[in-house]
Amino acid sequence: MPRIKAIATGSTPSFLDVILNFAEADKSSSLESQDTWLTQLRAKPNGRLVMYGDDTWLKLFPAMFARADGTSSFFVSDFTEVDFNVTRNVPAALAQVDWNGMVLHYLGLDHIGHKSGPNSPHMIPKQAEMDNVVSKIYHGLESKSHLQSTLLVLCGDHGMTDAGNHGGSAEGETSPALVFISPKLRLISQGVQCPTLPLDGGLEYYAKVDQSDIAPTLAGLLGFPIPKNNLGVFIPDFLGLWTQENRIRLMKQNADQVFGVVKATFPTLSFKNVPHSKACTDIKPDDARLACFWSQIRAFNNGRRQWNEGLEEAALRTFLNEAQRVMSTTASNYVVGKLYAGTAMAALTTLWSSFGTIPILLQKPIFGLWFLLATIAYGMIMFASSYVEEEHQYWYLIASTWLWWLVMKQGRKCSGVWSAIGAATPFAFMRVIRAWNQTGQKHASQPDIARGIFPAHNGLLWMLVSATYVAVMRKMAFSIHSPRLWTLSVVAAIVVSMMGLAFKISFTLADSPELLRGIDIFRIQILGGNNLVKQARATFLGMVLYIMGIALLGRGRRPNAETRERYFARIITCASNGDGGRRGQLRSIHGVLTLFLIIQSRATNIPLFALFEVQMQSLASMDLSNGEISFTSIILQYASFFSFGGSNAISSIDLSNAYNGVDRYNVGAVGLLTFCGNWAGPLWWTTATLLLLDRRQEGRADNLKQFQLLSTCFVANANMFVMLACTLLRSHLFIWTVFSPKYLYTLAWSLGQHVCINVVAVGLYTWMGN
Repeated sequence: MPRIKAIATGSTPSFLDVILNFAEADKSSSLESQDTWLTQLRAKPNGRLVMYGDDTWLKLFPAMFARADGTSSFFVSDFTEVDFNVTRNVPAALAQVDWNGMVLHYLGLDHIGHKSGPNSPHMIPKQAEMDNVVSKIYHGLESKSHLQSTLLVLCGDHGMTDAGNHGGSAEGETSPALVFISPKLRLISQGVQCPTLPLDGGLEYYAKVDQSDIAPTLAGLLGFPIPKNNLGVFIPDFLGLWTQENRIRLMKQNADQVFGVVKATFPTLSFKNVPHSKACTDIKPDDARLACFWSQIRAFNNGRRQWNEGLEEAALRTFLNEAQRVMSTTASNYVVGKLYAGTAMAALTTLWSSFGTIPILLQKPIFGLWFLLATIAYGMIMFASSYVEEEHQYWYLIASTWLWWLVMKQGRKCSGVWSAIGAATPFAFMRVIRAWNQTGQKHASQPDIARGIFPAHNGLLWMLVSATYVAVMRKMAFSIHSPRLWTLSVVAAIVVSMMGLAFKISFTLADSPELLRGIDIFRIQILGGNNLVKQARATFLGMVLYIMGIALLGRGRRPNAETRERYFARIITCASNGDGGRRGQLRSIHGVLTLFLIIQSRATNIPLFALFEVQMQSLASMDLSNGEISFTSIILQYASFFSFGGSNAISSIDLSNAYNGVDRYNVGAVGLLTFCGNWAGPLWWTTATLLLLDRRQEGRADNLKQFQLLSTCFVANANMFVMLACTLLRSHLFIWTVFSPKYLYTLAWSLGQHVCINVVAVGLYTWMGN
């Protein structure tokens, strides 16, 4: 949505558009009342517009199109129908003469990127399909008389990262292609060499223009007024279509329109008596420099400078380029009072949470010092854009040093070599975990285990995946101590686990077949063939029935009215089995949750759960206090988020498993599955923390309360520091690309992971257990 706004209006979209982009039913972002090239095109005599493809255009421009056939852009599992729905309308549309503008928005390439990345085996066939569509349209322009003056603009609204996502500021995300195609353009172009190498070693091949330049260029080529909020500059490559005099007239129209936006932005700026020396570039601030450049243009009009076509054209281009640069980076009109009020409320929350945490920290002063230093250090790095982009390095450092300190502490108590090795395992595995997925900005493209080793050694990958499934199946099967349930538990665990494995194999075969290359046995489709939606639903249903069955049959008799009231409590606690049954039930639930999170994770990340399990078992063997377990959980929740490939960039949001079991876009289901897929590591460590704390027999409720208090204190501090950083750095160059996305992630951590999981879910478990 934000990039479509930029293309249509020539202006810079707001950061709020990034959020509204995920709201399928949002109508507040409509451009119905704004001036766009679509509005100008429809205002021409006999103006009629048609649209086929992404229904975002219908949300942005309601009642704009005379004919339309929209498709949801969020159902990323569809690579085929979403484009076929567009292409089938093209021949008939080209044959008709009742329109003067047509929008075709294909989604297949975008969906393939989100699901499998730019190197997906689906990518080349899809690009060939798009080439064929462009070829047919161009031949239509050449052969049909009513299309002889038609202009075809082929462009992408965004690019993608190496992981296939977008929303950040990496070069791959901000460098989509743009081509203007028309038989009439042969007057100024004899074609270009293709294929060719990039000019700068990056992604610039022929020339680079701003996305907002499309709007004024269309206005000049098609003969309608430039949209009034435009910040774009007419692309100079097309000026050869006009004489020198008409070129200047065209650029003056562009400059006058942009000058109106500048005056509205700087209403107190005086443009009178401004020196028009040649040293405008040395003038500060930005608005005064723009006034100086504008005075140079006026000097040609009032005769103060000797008129020269070349000099005037250069002056116009200089003003337009500088105005575009300044206006595109001008800060928003913040309500500073509300920013500070929100930060003050966050500070009060931090102060309130600290009162409940201080007694816990004072029980073990060394642990308290660790917690205090880690919390303050985390807050301080929020004021540096590079540290925000590379936040994973902070958590890997804290996790490694903290686990090493626990190893040293435990080592003094170990009586043998094996005990020492077991104590050192969490620290050693942390080194492997941090190398699993390269993330952040600086080293995101560097080799790692998930993208470097596994594609080349997929046999190793599936050995580890199989071992992980076996470990989960064992946890589910052997956690129940009741003789009545043991056989049923084993059978149910095997069936549900095999269903999960079958689905993951089928999903990987469709999503990333290169990971199964050469492993023929995995090509056998199990439980539903190629229907991934049915397979996922069957697996999810099996998980639910497993938990419900264990809880229901745990009493050994048909539930009466009283037991039905306690039924859902027994799903969590199964109190009739005693403490061993309680822990066994919790281990079973942890196993089912692990299976669910495995389904929501990429195949290359599945072995991480086995490493987490070994870490948890090693931590369970240590003599740790409640506070130390809680602090370890906080650290490993954050570290595991980044180890799965997460970052603070919008572009790192993984949608590849957001449609498991979903056959159409549903904001609730897709939102939940997206959160579970991206926060799989933190969710796993929350239930692992319950297991670690539940081993301590004394004061279980108090144990969990300490975990919630420490988590709340840390999250409150994180919120305060992030809000303060966004407020103080609101004019920073990277406020929209670094700090604002970090604020959104902080919101997800606070509301999603902390409030919903660490507080509500854990609190519900405690209440039911009591």
